[in-house]
Amino acid sequence: MDRGAIPTSDIPGAVDVQATLESGQTYLWWRPDGATYETDGAYGGSAWYRTVVDGDVVEVRQTADAIEWRSTTDAAPLVRELLGLDDDLHEIRRAANGDDLTSAAWDAYDGLRIVRDPFFGCLVSFICSAQMRVERIFAMQEALREQYGAPIEYGGETVHAFPEPGALAAATEQELRDLKLGYRAPYVQRTAEMVASGELTERDVRGRAYELAREQLTGFVGVGDKVADCVLLFSLGYLEAVPLDTWIRSAIDDHYPDCDRGNYADTSRAIREQLGPHAGYTQTYLFHYLRSGGDA
Repeated sequence: MDRGAIPTSDIPGAVDVQATLESGQTYLWWRPDGATYETDGAYGGSAWYRTVVDGDVVEVRQTADAIEWRSTTDAAPLVRELLGLDDDLHEIRRAANGDDLTSAAWDAYDGLRIVRDPFFGCLVSFICSAQMRVERIFAMQEALREQYGAPIEYGGETVHAFPEPGALAAATEQELRDLKLGYRAPYVQRTAEMVASGELTERDVRGRAYELAREQLTGFVGVGDKVADCVLLFSLGYLEAVPLDTWIRSAIDDHYPDCDRGNYADTSRAIREQLGPHAGYTQTYLFHYLRSGGDA
């Protein structure tokens, strides 16, 4: 097992691992102690978070002056990428169009960063996100890992990777429904089939202009504009993407009514302009702040 640490002094801006990994932007990281998404005060800087990327187990935790990691590989560059540690939060916030609401959200969760999750796992997890609380979305991904993910021996225990596209493509709709995916089951199965067969893949999306990339993503079964924006923002690094979920639509209704243009595409352009450069960052702060009980 490899180990290392990234000093927080080498990271531009603050870091808050808990806020980053439990703010509803990723369902591919979990706490080995079983306390992910608990709200009983069990959080803490010493808690380890775990994920699997390309067959390698990666764990991170925050200390007073570093982000510690341990892994089956030399994971320092990977941790920087996965947690957005090279994003300059000072510059990102300075460039944002601040107001009382966005300033309160940034102040409350200073150090929250945008993740870069692996494409397929991010895609499936947000297909599962429709009309679901974050805790239930997380539980679905956990069930998929345990049932269909490749086992990896790690530190005396078995860790399961997120399933490969072929594994989910081979699953039946009923088998996925048995994991409590509900009506999302056929969407997950068909999208996995598309990726596994090469019909539509990450290569067809990555690198396109933002709105063209969003349109391309909606070719996957069960992916509308909002889910597409989530994948663009939380996997592919399109930091201008603003997923228009319930919380952001409420913020638009209450604070930015002029941004409501009656359809997704035009409202999306308006709220991106309102929030300023890297609007997806401010959106994520707003989402976590409002969902966590912040004063709207």
